[in-house]
Amino acid sequence: MTLQTAPAAAALARLGVRPGEADLTVVQFSTAFCGPCRATKARLQQLRTTRPGLAYVHVDAESHLDEVRALDVRSTPTLFFLDRTGAVRGRSDRALGAAELTALVDARLEAGR
Repeated sequence: MTLQTAPAAAALARLGVRPGEADLTVVQFSTAFCGPCRATKARLQQLRTTRPGLAYVHVDAESHLDEVRALDVRSTPTLFFLDRTGAVRGRSDRALGAAELTALVDARLEAGR
């Protein structure tokens, strides 16, 4: 699946997502009241510092309702894993544990190289 439909591509562009600039771009939709969202954000920020080729974009879902609708985000945290071409190589609509999130990022980075 790629997010190259006009509404989805426009939504990603408005969010500042530039998948061609990294081997893997993780886009996280969060809400302020979501505890797992904060933990996911912290883990992804940490991974970004130790994983070359990883880009991370955090999105406040409540402030970007048009993008939430265009990308069919129904819960938080929602993560999109995009390769350099903008193709979605994975999506998670639930909170992931630190080990599971790290393993997913590592696997997607390896697949993208």
